[in-house]
Amino acid sequence: MLKQILSKLPRKTSKTDSDESCRGDSSCRNDSPRAGKSSKSHGGNDGAKTNAAKRNSSAAVFPTSTVSLIEPLVPFKDVAGSEKMNLFVSKLSLCCVAFDFTDPGKNIVEKDVKRRTLIELVDFVSSFGSARFSEPAILAMCRMCAINLFRVFPPNYRANNRGGGGGENDDDEPSFDPAWPHLHLIYELLLKFITSSCLDAKVAKKYFDHSFISKLLELFDSEDPRERDCLKTIMHRVYGKFMVHRPYIRKSFNNVFHRFVFETEKHNGIAELLEIFGSVVSGFALPLKEEHKIFLWRILIPLHKPRSMGAYFQQLSYCVTQFIEKEPKLASIVIRGLLKYWPITHSQKEVMFLGELEEILETINMVEFQRVMVPLFWRIGCCISSLHFQVSERALYLWNNDHIVNLIAHNRQVILPIIIPALERNCQSHWNPAVLNLTHNVRKMFMEMDESLFLSCRSHFKEEEAMLNLESEKRKEAWKQLEHAANLKLTIGNTAVLVSSIL
Repeated sequence: MLKQILSKLPRKTSKTDSDESCRGDSSCRNDSPRAGKSSKSHGGNDGAKTNAAKRNSSAAVFPTSTVSLIEPLVPFKDVAGSEKMNLFVSKLSLCCVAFDFTDPGKNIVEKDVKRRTLIELVDFVSSFGSARFSEPAILAMCRMCAINLFRVFPPNYRANNRGGGGGENDDDEPSFDPAWPHLHLIYELLLKFITSSCLDAKVAKKYFDHSFISKLLELFDSEDPRERDCLKTIMHRVYGKFMVHRPYIRKSFNNVFHRFVFETEKHNGIAELLEIFGSVVSGFALPLKEEHKIFLWRILIPLHKPRSMGAYFQQLSYCVTQFIEKEPKLASIVIRGLLKYWPITHSQKEVMFLGELEEILETINMVEFQRVMVPLFWRIGCCISSLHFQVSERALYLWNNDHIVNLIAHNRQVILPIIIPALERNCQSHWNPAVLNLTHNVRKMFMEMDESLFLSCRSHFKEEEAMLNLESEKRKEAWKQLEHAANLKLTIGNTAVLVSSIL
């Protein structure tokens, strides 16, 4: 019953005494909004008695330092404008009682009271006038959110986690928190409170402090995607509202990413955090600070390493592209980083890496391109020769991009000798018809680009292939002679067999 929810709240002795005196006074009015002034009527029907009993059971008195003599279940429209802020604090204190939502049949009445109170609070904050929220109201809001939202997820939440739903668990159904209908109202209330023009950031920053922000960040590991989406919006608003906390928020993001990459490789909210950071990067002033460049090299590029990269690849690629658009000189640094973490044994990641490379090459200038073109096209050549048709196909699709073809044409003297061998090997032995067709198209493009260079590279490749075949035949013949010599000479005890030079 409502007694259970309200009995947990502190009571005021003097108020209790006034309640008792009012019970014996027939002049006390049942419809008064003041806490403690409702009393049981000695006359009337059963419905009136029931209503009076409910009002008695729901009466709650809060500390005078927080609110004075306000009944939390009274609607905002029934109190004077000067008391609405006190009633707001009173209702927030009422919502500080937490319930177990894993059992739907438990505390049904109390949960409904809390739900209706939260809805009323959301409406109040949305329609609040031009006045400022008082410090007790800000404190009460932070306290209510801390009690209801900040929690440690049980071990079974992470038992089957492989880095935020990526990698091996792509087909797993998301886990939904049974308390979400209740949590959603609290997140909505917090969001409207933070974005309200009535919240003074200079006053609120000492309540929405580093500790509060750290706890919010910990909630990003929730397995419920709805909760992570709400957190993403709230954290973005916090970053925009409290400029003084921006360095700390960026540092906290840094720590979460670093721990994920180099320690656990398990976190559910990497995609959401990267999405927030993508909008942060787009607002960086030029020239970029050294702090931001270090974040790119030490955090964003290593984020390509985990096997679960597919869960947050789109957001990661956006962040990297934003950095390059801000400072084009970073393109060569990013490409070297991608080559460092290239997923040789993970075909799906290779396809994603090739897609990101294409986005970078679309914006790269000639100077930066020439710095990395040799190792870059050596890796692209390996991808062209890949037996996995999707990898080979994606690499060959790079020649559909006019800007990349233009870069290759201006540096064909260096690039063609690297790529032609991969194309020739594909023509000779690749099993996939689509890859063969794309290979012939690229060969034709090179021939039209510079026929003499193409023929020269092709003849050089054939010479190298002939030499390699000759060396292979020599090795086979050497092994045959070695086996024949070993069969002719018997080994006695530990005596070694002496084989004459045959190479």
